[in-house]
Amino acid sequence: MAVLVAAQPGSRLLREAERAGVAAQPVRMRGAWDAGAVVALRALMAGQRVDVVHTHSSVDSWVAGLAARSLGLAIVRSRHVSIPVPRRRGLVYRLADRIIASGEAVAEVVAGAGIPRERIVAIEPGIDTTRFHPRVSGQGVRAELGLTGPTVGLVANIRGSKGHRFFLEAAREVLRALPDARFLIVGDGIGFDDVRRRIGELQLGDRVIMTGFRRDVPEVMAALDVLVLPSVKSEATSQVIPQALAVGTPVVGTRVGGIPDVVRDGETGRLVPPADVAALARAILAMLAEPEAARAMARRGQAEVLAGQSMDAAMARTVAVYEAAHAARARRLAAAY
Repeated sequence: MAVLVAAQPGSRLLREAERAGVAAQPVRMRGAWDAGAVVALRALMAGQRVDVVHTHSSVDSWVAGLAARSLGLAIVRSRHVSIPVPRRRGLVYRLADRIIASGEAVAEVVAGAGIPRERIVAIEPGIDTTRFHPRVSGQGVRAELGLTGPTVGLVANIRGSKGHRFFLEAAREVLRALPDARFLIVGDGIGFDDVRRRIGELQLGDRVIMTGFRRDVPEVMAALDVLVLPSVKSEATSQVIPQALAVGTPVVGTRVGGIPDVVRDGETGRLVPPADVAALARAILAMLAEPEAARAMARRGQAEVLAGQSMDAAMARTVAVYEAAHAARARRLAAAY
């Protein structure tokens, strides 16, 4: 199966595709009604003899969806977040032959927008078990960053929905009980400068390390005593929680979106209400106070993740969706003539 990625010029997606040796083409997409983008994508699809178009966000779903429809191509649309979709905005999903939701919670959100349930398939993000596995060592990262005591991390794109604000406030509470604890914020995003400013306001500058974007995420996960994902909204099926569990790191998450599908409180990790700083701090302290119990929960989660959430399994299900969408489109075109 040949793959071609079309992405915004200068985007990280384009750079990562090129770095991975995947064919990639820059296409400027200025908005949902960018006629120039529709024309450019249509020419690209026709020239490359594309069979299936897979879109991921609102802008590319409109422009690439319209281009694909004009050529009679099969369309698959992904939905990654758990924010409700108003019915008036559900039209873009109707362009697609199939919708891939990143978990059952997200599938229900899409169905709530009036999309027939039989066209929605829930596929959880796959874990690359060649990178995330129990033998990963975090010692190199701990040495690099000078981590000698308890270490708690948040690995996520830095934006409001991920709850960095509450992570920092909980860190302040944890430090009152464990002054030698350290906190990592790994990743970048539109909220990077705001988070850095907030660290200064809370006088946490020597206790919180912002690493920016890193490629050695498995080793970062293994360096942590606890991974925290304090999302307050828009969390589908998390990727970082299964990744942390795969390397054996205990996790604390919030009861948001699909997180409770992976983290069962007291069994595979700890769950707290979103935006509840006191509960988040208590959960972190409990994990650090009882490391053996925390690791036992992580091992139970690890067994489940490694057995059922491999990248190969996710890709096999995704390819099956492509085949089903292509077959459905072919049947409709045949019936029209």
